[in-house]
Amino acid sequence: MTATRAQDLRLRTEALLQALTAGLYERDHAMGLSLLTAVAGESIFLLGPPGVGKSLIARRLKYAFRDGVSFEYLMSKFSTPDEVFGPISIKKLRDEDKYERLTDRYLPGANIVFLDEIWKAGPAIQNALLTILNEKIYRNGEEDLKVNIRGIITASNELPPRSANLAPIWDRFLVRLELGKISEYRNFVKMVVDTQDVYEDNIPEATKLSEEELDRWSGEIDAVEVPAEVLNTLQLLLYKIEQYNAQPNHAASPLLIYDRRWKKAVRLLRTSAFLHGRGRVNLMDCFLLEHCLWNGPEQRETIREMIVDAVRKHGYSVAVNLGNLKKEIREFAADVHEETRIKLTHEEEQLLPVQESYYELEKDLSQFRGVLVTIEQFRGLSDADYSSVNFYDEDRNLVNRIRGRKGPRENTIEVNFNGTDTVFRLKTRLTERHEVIRKAPHRILREFWDDRATKLRTYLEEQQAAIADHGPAQLAGIADHLFVDADYARVVSANLDEVREALAGLLLQLEKLQFEYSAEG
Repeated sequence: MTATRAQDLRLRTEALLQALTAGLYERDHAMGLSLLTAVAGESIFLLGPPGVGKSLIARRLKYAFRDGVSFEYLMSKFSTPDEVFGPISIKKLRDEDKYERLTDRYLPGANIVFLDEIWKAGPAIQNALLTILNEKIYRNGEEDLKVNIRGIITASNELPPRSANLAPIWDRFLVRLELGKISEYRNFVKMVVDTQDVYEDNIPEATKLSEEELDRWSGEIDAVEVPAEVLNTLQLLLYKIEQYNAQPNHAASPLLIYDRRWKKAVRLLRTSAFLHGRGRVNLMDCFLLEHCLWNGPEQRETIREMIVDAVRKHGYSVAVNLGNLKKEIREFAADVHEETRIKLTHEEEQLLPVQESYYELEKDLSQFRGVLVTIEQFRGLSDADYSSVNFYDEDRNLVNRIRGRKGPRENTIEVNFNGTDTVFRLKTRLTERHEVIRKAPHRILREFWDDRATKLRTYLEEQQAAIADHGPAQLAGIADHLFVDADYARVVSANLDEVREALAGLLLQLEKLQFEYSAEG
């Protein structure tokens, strides 16, 4: 896709959304997701009380499609297949003995479908809907009719009752969105005084989507790249969901997400990237999964936290194998240290403190009063000149003051006692002293390490270059995403910044390591 076409596509999508939401308040997100699912050829379920605009969204969405045909129906327990899929053709039945429906202007012949109070539909309607939702095929008598439904919007003010067998059809709705009343006061005031006819088709004809365009786009959407950081985010989400379901307290309400839903969700991400004019999915698109993976509203926050955690901690870091890089450099450092460092242990005597402040004289001193000398005073003695030294008994009472100096041997004190120089040894203990001796590695080993360091450095620099080249593109406009809240942009940019810093740190570690073993020679 050329840069010009990419920009035109983004601007056209933005203009279409602005036109669709004109006169609507706090419904931009719902309309955006509805348009996105329709272009992707998927379905959306709107959950909310009566009067919050569910049917309005569906009625306005049909204006996005040039020559689009819409079908809208309010389900009840008395609804029949004739009312939804069309009446039986009497002529076919009479002349050809064929049981076929006249589907024009009914659901099989429509492009945009809105089914309100969907859970009130009977089993016959539900069974036909399953095939339409999943395969876009309606079984009309003996013929499999390929329907051209672009988007199906369903709505209800409640979730499917657990007592009913509605799980299969519930699973077919890819996007699930809860709508509430207008929350901001100023928007409420604008809404109640606004006289604009919100049901009027005010979409410029040039902005509308044609059937030919949508058919061409479908192939281009399938060609949108799903890069490593997105694939790894999906795998992490799957792992987190499995961990969630394994917890005993979640056994009653697990997150049940099957392969078909994952596949359809990825196409939704591709469609989002395409409508933004991008040729690859980015991490911002991943936040659309928030609306695809919950089964009950109480699980939405859990899903949101899982996505944020996966992107924040692992997004680009997994794509560049940051964890493996850190591990490999740690192992490289361990190999170098093992080969270049020899650890030796020496035993040496160390003065033994008594009551933290004293050293004790070692031998029997019956003729010399005092057995303790303060550590501070001993350390201050000269090994040449005499000075006054205080000696204390075991109760730390001062019992003698005499001239002394450090003795001729280590850990001794020499005093002038009775006119004679007498040397006393202080009590010591044996301690271990550890010493590291460095040795030069063998030339062959150093060459091997050089080759290892070069490969690591090359890979790190390639990743830095990739982020320098593509990083700005990845972050360009992420806060202006058409279908995702701008607050999530901070999560994506924070992860990319951390990866940049981590790569720079690993390169520095590698440089220090190489200098360390090279300096040995």
